[in-house]
Amino acid sequence: MATAQTDTGRSNQKKRTRTAIVEAARGLIGGGGEVTMPEVARAALVSEATAYRYFPDLPSLIGEALAGVWPDPVEALAPVADSRDPVERVAFACEFLLRGTLARQGGVRAMMAATIVRPGSENMRPGVRFGLIDHALSPLAATLGVTDPDAFTQLKRSLAVVVAADALFTLTDQCGLTPDEAIASAVRTAVTLTEAAVRAAADRS
Repeated sequence: MATAQTDTGRSNQKKRTRTAIVEAARGLIGGGGEVTMPEVARAALVSEATAYRYFPDLPSLIGEALAGVWPDPVEALAPVADSRDPVERVAFACEFLLRGTLARQGGVRAMMAATIVRPGSENMRPGVRFGLIDHALSPLAATLGVTDPDAFTQLKRSLAVVVAADALFTLTDQCGLTPDEAIASAVRTAVTLTEAAVRAAADRS
């Protein structure tokens, strides 16, 4: 009986420690600053070695910390739910994703760095943008998606380049734009791509 209680106590302690580490990471990510394992351990009041016992690397920790933080595409695009205009919907989705990225940029940058130095680890990055793009383009699925599926697929690919953290950080870090300028630039590009696809769909109908 005593052994069972001891095992249960240890199990509960491990759960509390794991939760503390995840919550600490989530707090640092929400703060928008740099996210590192030493900083997470310090915030969780555990040693760095302890943090690594629960998570083999920073990306796996960030992945768990970000799970459930982003709303699903339907919830995210609720403000434009009644719109059947794919241009309006894509513009909203682009701004939503990039502003959310800015708010969590420490964690996002750490995940991006991991995919660069560890090829094949892309699946650790949350696929938020793809769901947003698919949902934003749903009004085109029955038109361009049917009349020219290749063009529809290419539009999705093109938007994946623009509606992305990579694009945002290129505009801010390398082009010197402010965050607001960078988001506005990305939204304009996404709108231009979508408008061209809408015109193409109209020409084929």
